[in-house]
Amino acid sequence: MRREVTLRDVAELAGVSSRTVSNVVNGYANVTERTRERVQRAVEELGYRPNVLARNLAQGRSGQIAVVVPYLDTPYFSELLQSVIRAARVSGYNVLIDQTDGDPEHERAFIADGSRRLLFDGVIFSPLGLDQQALTNRDHRLPLVILGERSSDGSFDHVGIDDVAASRQATEHLIDLGRQRIAAIGDQPYATGEAAQRRTRGFREAHAARGLTPREDLIISTPRFNRPDGAQAMAHLLDLAEPPDAVFCYSDLVALGAIRTLLSRGLRVPEDVAVVGYDDIEDGRFSNPTITTISPDKEMIATTAVERLLLRISSPTPPAGLELRAPHRLIVRESTAGRTPR
Repeated sequence: MRREVTLRDVAELAGVSSRTVSNVVNGYANVTERTRERVQRAVEELGYRPNVLARNLAQGRSGQIAVVVPYLDTPYFSELLQSVIRAARVSGYNVLIDQTDGDPEHERAFIADGSRRLLFDGVIFSPLGLDQQALTNRDHRLPLVILGERSSDGSFDHVGIDDVAASRQATEHLIDLGRQRIAAIGDQPYATGEAAQRRTRGFREAHAARGLTPREDLIISTPRFNRPDGAQAMAHLLDLAEPPDAVFCYSDLVALGAIRTLLSRGLRVPEDVAVVGYDDIEDGRFSNPTITTISPDKEMIATTAVERLLLRISSPTPPAGLELRAPHRLIVRESTAGRTPR
């Protein structure tokens, strides 16, 4: 019968102390990134699983965290969730997943007074229906890490990429290609559309930096970042007297919808209209053409969110909320560069 792997076994393989392994497993911050990675590799190699039940009984915790997202059918969130689950599992936590559909009342229930009685120790939350004020008026006893839309008010951590800089980079790429009439699809000019507004800001800044003024009729709002919205917005743009010769889409799903409309109208991508997306989802790597996109480091976003949440769960005094930036990069593919001749 195989002997159960212990904390000491992990420590010996990683070349660290048992206390260091315990700090990594419990999500404490006082460990260098290099040491943390070494311990995590040892955990995975040995198949070590913490005695979660004993730990939770001793600490009065459930051993579960909640991840709350607006839509599970959005590839960005499904890809991100896989990384969150892996990171939580290393520390012996189970993950509860809920879809809110952007409903404000549903979202509010997760951060309201007494929400901890719902059997989770903390929440990684991507709000869509709640504005900044609603996040401020929450149960401050609940450990909380926010993804995406909202900025930290100092009582929770916010993990994401620099949307303004990323959008500026995407737009500059199109300007550098010599495109003259660049459209943007995905603006959301209302209180809960902060992420979209940051992307529009980056779009405008890229033009201003080159002494250009974007055409207001080429900035199109959408209720969601999905395929139908992208297709409908692209159809509207093509019906203009002077349609665009390039488009920056605020998600890859929007870009997929836009490309479908372009091809159905007999236009070529990128020869007639160049397209840039956002999120680097798997679908965009296999579409025809493949999609040039802003690629956020989803693995780092997930790992950072889990580590910060576990730190908040384990700390007697909640640490100050931080704005944490993950890196991003522009990946150039066929939708702007064309196909490489064989």
